[in-house]
Amino acid sequence: MTSMKSDVIDDFKSKLRGKLLQPDDPGYDDARKIWNAMIDRRPAMIVRCAGTADVLCSVAFARDHGLLLAIRGGAHNIAGDAVCDGGLVIDLSGMKSVRIDPDARRAYVEAGATLADFDHEAQAFGLATPLGINSTTGVAGLTLGGGFGWLSRKYGLTVDNLISADIITADAQRLRACATENHDLFWAIRGGG
Repeated sequence: MTSMKSDVIDDFKSKLRGKLLQPDDPGYDDARKIWNAMIDRRPAMIVRCAGTADVLCSVAFARDHGLLLAIRGGAHNIAGDAVCDGGLVIDLSGMKSVRIDPDARRAYVEAGATLADFDHEAQAFGLATPLGINSTTGVAGLTLGGGFGWLSRKYGLTVDNLISADIITADAQRLRACATENHDLFWAIRGGG
């Protein structure tokens, strides 16, 4: 990344509810670590998103400034795609909300939730879904990659149980993708991770 004026960074930071980390900030080294310890990438910025507005703002900022972008949920991708050198990491790990509707037998899951977060909420209602095996894996990344786990032989892959997704596009638009709305995008994300 080419150097960026501090007033541009300060303006970006002022629009975030979450935290913006740069290489000299306390916590930066911990924030760039991922599950595969062999990956040692150093992003120019890490945004620890507090909500969807932070994601929208970060995608727009990366686009407007030509920054390489990496998305971090559970950070379990073996290739280390959750972090990039010199670009902007959108860290979703703080967005962990899981809401269970036991009557509809549905879960509403934020992009930073892990399998442990999901299981904790679902088990309170005696429910489960086919997820992966490692509790620190992110639900979003696992789902987009297909998602194979203990219950898959009986209930299919995690992605087979995906009903809809709220997506932030590269042009910083929020879209709902499901069988009846943006169905082509819904088809693409089912296994596209």
